[in-house]
Amino acid sequence: MTVSAIVGAAGLKPTLAAIMAGKDVGLANKETLVMAGRIVMDAVAAQGVRMLPVDSEHSAIFQALQAGRREDVKKIILTASGGPFRGKTPEQLQRVTMEDALNHPKWKMGRKISIDSATLMNKGLEVIEAKWLFGTPVDDIEVLVHPQSIVHSLVEFQDGSVIAQLGIPDMRIPITYALSYPERLALPLPSLNLAECARLDFYQPDRRSFPALDLAFDALRSGGVQPAVLNAANEIAVEAFLQDRIDFTSIVDIVSSTMDRMQGGSEENLEDILEADVEARRRASVLSGLAVRR
Repeated sequence: MTVSAIVGAAGLKPTLAAIMAGKDVGLANKETLVMAGRIVMDAVAAQGVRMLPVDSEHSAIFQALQAGRREDVKKIILTASGGPFRGKTPEQLQRVTMEDALNHPKWKMGRKISIDSATLMNKGLEVIEAKWLFGTPVDDIEVLVHPQSIVHSLVEFQDGSVIAQLGIPDMRIPITYALSYPERLALPLPSLNLAECARLDFYQPDRRSFPALDLAFDALRSGGVQPAVLNAANEIAVEAFLQDRIDFTSIVDIVSSTMDRMQGGSEENLEDILEADVEARRRASVLSGLAVRR
């Protein structure tokens, strides 16, 4: 097995190369499917290899799907912790700092994915990943905020049954499962104590405060190279924020503006996707240079 864990768009070509070499892939690089989901999954089918998810949410869905037939799935439900800014208004978000954004309440992650979690763009990228990984129509994918990060995702079947995967928030669990599948290895981790959890809360995402989620759904519905544009512009905008060149709310503004300026291109043409990636980065870089801190 090859584990694809390169951050960002840089993971696309190596992941495709591993697939074409006949390797099963443990996917920790969601951008590969965000940019070129159709091409990648067609290659997986053609080569007869397996694509196993490493993300906790997609690992949860992968496990829950084993409870029934794919044709009986009604919808999949991705859970999100809500990030460090859950409950904040758009006005409050204009004043948050980089240190605030990097301080995730549940997970210890790298800088880029921590910012994506804070904007909810990470969940948007995971929606696109789920569409391609599981062949789920966009209208059958739902996102719920679950602050405790105990229920990692759920699958609802057409008979009304809802299958969820629960566990403590520790990435060693989904990583080990991907590496050992179909076996389950013993891990030196504490058991989940539901009595200590006491409650499990679920909320609808605040799309006014966190418009990145809708941008991802829009990109997925638009198709073509729009998901690649979304991803590229976001990578540039997040880096600009981490360099203290723009404020937090400008991240999504830059992504939205870049998407508005770029249309066309085929999701089945790798050259179109890579060209869109380059052009989106150029446009987002210009916008990042023009953005002024409020």
